[in-house]
Amino acid sequence: IHPNTLYPLILWEFHSSSRCVPIPADMALCQDIGYGNMRLPNLLGHESLGEAIYQSVSWLPLLARECHPDARIFLCSLFAPICLDRFISPCRSLCESVRDSCAPIMACYGYPWPAILSCDQFPADHLIQSVCVWVSAVPRASCRDCELEDAESVREILDIFCRSDFVVKLRLSRLNSSGIRVAQFSLVSKLEVLKHSPLLGGQIRARLELWLERDATCVHNMTRRQPNGGTYLVTGSVLGERLVVNKAYSWHKHDRNLMAASRKWKMHRCRG
Repeated sequence: IHPNTLYPLILWEFHSSSRCVPIPADMALCQDIGYGNMRLPNLLGHESLGEAIYQSVSWLPLLARECHPDARIFLCSLFAPICLDRFISPCRSLCESVRDSCAPIMACYGYPWPAILSCDQFPADHLIQSVCVWVSAVPRASCRDCELEDAESVREILDIFCRSDFVVKLRLSRLNSSGIRVAQFSLVSKLEVLKHSPLLGGQIRARLELWLERDATCVHNMTRRQPNGGTYLVTGSVLGERLVVNKAYSWHKHDRNLMAASRKWKMHRCRG
């Protein structure tokens, strides 16, 4: 995330130089947001599509971290404002809600909430004359995420398997950087599923691919020691359409506890 590369915020008045243009396909930040045309210059002062696209890419990792369900709406109201007879800025409450949830995540990686997105500059929701994009408050996010762990004992691993909705052995391979795609790794070859939740149906691979896109921070933590990828055993929970990885282990033959637990799992009976 590189928010400080953005241009100073300018709330443009509607004037003759403003124009409507289609939201380009390569502006990944603002695809499928409910409208197809945007105004230029936008509310961040970008006068060309190339400029807006380039600056928007730096926010994709924050969206992948899912710090706020309306972070995309907030950012797109600035990068790609809807094409109406006037500019519609985000309401102050929307800015504050996104800031309060996402700023702690940005701080985890050393980036402050940028001054150019100061919420005080946006209209308050209660002002009758203001027309803006608003949202209600949501719970705040935190810095906690999955980490690569060491298997301390066979019993501990088997207990974790019992508490998990799924247990999968998978191999990740680093992708060539596309500049737009959030995921940096892809799944390689066949998955080895040790435990399969009925909630997943036959969609475990598709759900894992979605996890690679949405939980970029978790994947980064797992692969920190193996930047080109590797083989991992991951366990976690099923939450609706989403997989949440709770525990991850690097798979290698020297980890006797992990090897033994994997061999014993088929015959293991979970307590309670």
